[in-house]
Amino acid sequence: MFLLWKHILRAHAAPFVFSVLVLMAIFILQFIMKFMDQLVGKGLSAGVIVQVIVFNLAWMLVLAVPMSVLVATLMAFGGLSSANEITAMRASGVSLYRMIAPPFAASIVVGVLLVFFNNDVLPDMNLKAKVLSWDIYKKRPTLSIVPGLFSQDITGYTILVRKTFERTNELEGVTIFDHTRPDVHATITARRGEISFSPDYRKLIMDLYHGEIDEINAQTFTRYRSIKFQKHRIAMNAEGFDFQRSQETTFSRGDRELSASAMQIKIDSLERLKKEMISRVESAIGQDIDALLKADPAPVPQPGTGATGSLMARMAGFRNTLQNQYYLLKEWDRNQREYMVEIHKKYAIPAACVIFILVGAPLGIMSRRGTFGVAASLSLGFFLLYWACLIGGEKLADRGFLHPWVGMWSANILLGLLGSYLTFRTARESLTIDWSRLRRFVPKSWRIEQRPEENP
Repeated sequence: MFLLWKHILRAHAAPFVFSVLVLMAIFILQFIMKFMDQLVGKGLSAGVIVQVIVFNLAWMLVLAVPMSVLVATLMAFGGLSSANEITAMRASGVSLYRMIAPPFAASIVVGVLLVFFNNDVLPDMNLKAKVLSWDIYKKRPTLSIVPGLFSQDITGYTILVRKTFERTNELEGVTIFDHTRPDVHATITARRGEISFSPDYRKLIMDLYHGEIDEINAQTFTRYRSIKFQKHRIAMNAEGFDFQRSQETTFSRGDRELSASAMQIKIDSLERLKKEMISRVESAIGQDIDALLKADPAPVPQPGTGATGSLMARMAGFRNTLQNQYYLLKEWDRNQREYMVEIHKKYAIPAACVIFILVGAPLGIMSRRGTFGVAASLSLGFFLLYWACLIGGEKLADRGFLHPWVGMWSANILLGLLGSYLTFRTARESLTIDWSRLRRFVPKSWRIEQRPEENP
């Protein structure tokens, strides 16, 4: 039996490694096509671009491993079935459950390793990718400005630039619509300009040259003035660009840059803050009720005067405070949900490695095809279904429509039930797929007819 299990695991090893490499290559190619236009040709060295790719390999590997498990299982059992080895094993008294046992145990090991990777490696890699991205934007602020398109990333300003330069922070053909003053509409145009940050990276400094400032009264549209300048400087809040120095204490990790234990600490901390706030609110309400009961019920000469008027004014102020605290509680609830969703995701995705064994083994036996094309086609459909359920569950859980564990584990539960059913029916040899019937859906010009063998 040991030799048999070794043979089955060996049939999985090569397809698994091959699938991981192919899928990683696809993810890297997709990443390059999506983001390289923001980096290549901007004056950044090749080493920085390589670092951007390397730091993003972590999340790619998290997605590639479960899908590779499914592809490898389909290829392994499909190849064993096409070579009639599955039939020989069954004739020798080996059940499907015993055939699945070695890859099932191996998938548990892979899933556990992926859990450690999600908690120990992935958060740090995501943080490094985030810091590097911010450092790039600090060095090249023009990366957020697309020539020929209006930019409203900075609150109060609409910026249009005709041309940017690859290796400098210079601009050409600058038009700025200033909405910071409600009583005046200002339009600033300049032939060229330079963009930079203040030393504390809180202000975006734009030096403009050879331009004009046109202002008009926004209420009466009667007062108009025009000012020509040789040099003009504008200091804008840089918060819209999210440019900050990575070494500042204000830099904090998000949910994707934290381990499960660190997020659980934050959840517990938010829960304590919620309880303390609710306790303070209940105490304050009790004090105001006591004061209202002790107040003189007799009418006062003028409304808003005396003890009752003072109490009502206090109650109005307390109502506003209570409303603000209510919104703060809602924000803390949202943060808790997001942390819980991310915690469950760190375990739900590795658990998919085990689920895909139950799905891939019976499908590989029924398809009787051990090629990468068939395995990739079948696994792509199931993985798209899994990923759609996972992403949909995450969005619903973040918005509070589903409990975090329901949102993140529903895909595993759905495919787990499907895989268990397929495994059970295949083990009883009561579920088969006749692929020859699908030939009628294929055009005749695409078919490869099998010629009868000639007698020697």
